[in-house]
Amino acid sequence: MESTVRSGTEALWSVLGGDPALLDRVEYGGVSGLLPARLPVMDLARATVAVCGLAAVEHARVAGPVRVDDGAVATAFVSERHLRVDGRAPVSFAPLSRFWRAADGWVRTHANYPHHRAALLAALGAAESVEAVAEAIGARRAVDVETAVYAAGGLAVALRTPGEWADHPQGREVAALPVLSRERLDEAPPRRRTGPPRVLDLTRVIAGPVATRTLALLGADVLRIDPPGNPELADQHADTDVGKRTAALDLGRRSDRRTFDELLDAADVLVTGYRPGALERYGLERPGLVTARLSAWGESGPWGGRRGFDSLVQVATGIAVTEGSAEEPGALPAQALDHGTGYLLAAAVLRSLTERERDGGGRLVRLALARTGHWLTHGLPRYEPGRHLAESEGPLGRLRHAMSPVAYEGGPAGWSRPAGVQGGDSPAWVRA
Repeated sequence: MESTVRSGTEALWSVLGGDPALLDRVEYGGVSGLLPARLPVMDLARATVAVCGLAAVEHARVAGPVRVDDGAVATAFVSERHLRVDGRAPVSFAPLSRFWRAADGWVRTHANYPHHRAALLAALGAAESVEAVAEAIGARRAVDVETAVYAAGGLAVALRTPGEWADHPQGREVAALPVLSRERLDEAPPRRRTGPPRVLDLTRVIAGPVATRTLALLGADVLRIDPPGNPELADQHADTDVGKRTAALDLGRRSDRRTFDELLDAADVLVTGYRPGALERYGLERPGLVTARLSAWGESGPWGGRRGFDSLVQVATGIAVTEGSAEEPGALPAQALDHGTGYLLAAAVLRSLTERERDGGGRLVRLALARTGHWLTHGLPRYEPGRHLAESEGPLGRLRHAMSPVAYEGGPAGWSRPAGVQGGDSPAWVRA
């Protein structure tokens, strides 16, 4: 496990521009076998948490080790499932957020927010019931449902195999990009605030709020801003807004816009999680500001302007087929694209603050759930039984069998003879 885990951490720390010498400070441990999946979900979880810890100790100038405990990581990656509010379990998905059978396959929808639910029903021309939506989707091709619902401002994605996603224009766009991108924006002078860094949080759902929740844990003053008429879902707020302050501002109202601009002028970090292009008209650039932009599909390509969530990215990119099949799609054991991207985003912000304090200049980091998904499916070692199987001809025919896990330098590569016919050998020792 150690070499696989370390390789993932090394890859992410390199993309973040971190000092390789710090990698030796990471200590892994805890109970094994958590977040089981066909894809290396636990490796992704460990690596993203590890680099976040490394970026934190680097920025805080702390000399001790970074401890990554599998139990703590696995629990945090399903934090929304462990939440209780006065003993009540949270509502993770609304009734219309689920898989549906289409005429030629499967569709997954996301209708947790009222405006997304209204858009879905309008696109389908269906009443607000599971039966009505099932009938409307069942009569159409999956891609036609996807197209119609997105055109109406809702969220629905057709199930694709990994190969279909690889051939899709957006799949090719995502595959050509690194797991995250970083760039310097200006030549503002170095600065280190005497108090905690100020983080303006314009994110929703899980990935962005997990990042800013983590920054708040690590000492940042995090202020989350939501539109007054569209607050975060109550259970998501309870889970992901720990450690933050929250406020409501209508950026279309002059007085609220003035307040927002004053907040942004004094901020060190801006984290955004709305669909690409949605906030451009507000002029969010400031000299020396660290800006982290999160999207579902990336900012370029035919889906660059689309909304999306972890569950939908899993379906479009082939992950749901990998974890199940084209006939019965599955899911990752956690919303790992959300949580992993959140810890990676927090790491990128911390690294950017460290660089700004040393070299000056504003920074821009960009992450996308689909990019994290591509790293999960293509950037991490996966269990492939075929690599550990051998074939041989013998008295029983052509056999395929598992290779021995006992290996050492100069040791045998395999057995000296195949299995024979039972009872077919002489009861005698082989002569020396």
